[in-house]
Amino acid sequence: MIIKSAEFVISNTNPKKCPQDGKPEYAFIGRSNVGKSSLINMLCRKKLAMTSATPGKTLLINHFIINNEWYLVDLPGYGYAQRSKKAVEKITKIIESYILERESLINLFVLVDSRLEPQKIDLEFIEWLGENGIPFSIVFTKTDKNSKGKTKSNISNYMKKLSEQWEELPVYFETSSENSTGRDELLNYIEEINKNIKNKNE
Repeated sequence: MIIKSAEFVISNTNPKKCPQDGKPEYAFIGRSNVGKSSLINMLCRKKLAMTSATPGKTLLINHFIINNEWYLVDLPGYGYAQRSKKAVEKITKIIESYILERESLINLFVLVDSRLEPQKIDLEFIEWLGENGIPFSIVFTKTDKNSKGKTKSNISNYMKKLSEQWEELPVYFETSSENSTGRDELLNYIEEINKNIKNKNE
């Protein structure tokens, strides 16, 4: 897929105020400081999402229209250790209401830091998606930060951990915002799904 245009459309906290034109939506979510904004900017080769040294800057549902055909959705992250209980509950409600209520959501990309051992918070979130029948893929970020061998080992361990709960493992991507690893694979995956949707509707 070639991205010819990528424009910001709207930010809000209510799924009912999201665009109503029925275009397919692909949302990105991950734990705080997983590199979500950098990944989105890398995919679009344009500074769309705000990157910050302070984790957890995305507190809204942000819609970007890509090639006037589909929406890239930047969701708030989960797992803020430094937020109050009330703030965490508010963010959780925004995330859950979008994921559970949004009919246009085609796929949720769950970002996971490839440098880390499987984190309980990520595994619980993925399990929740499964329980609610939400289509998702895993995006391993920051694959340039370790040696290739260590990265492969970490990802392999992660998928083994998932296989304890899942009969069929989700599709996953290995990415680096620094050197654009995984960009083509991810965009081609979205393009393939969009083609299938278009064919079904014709």
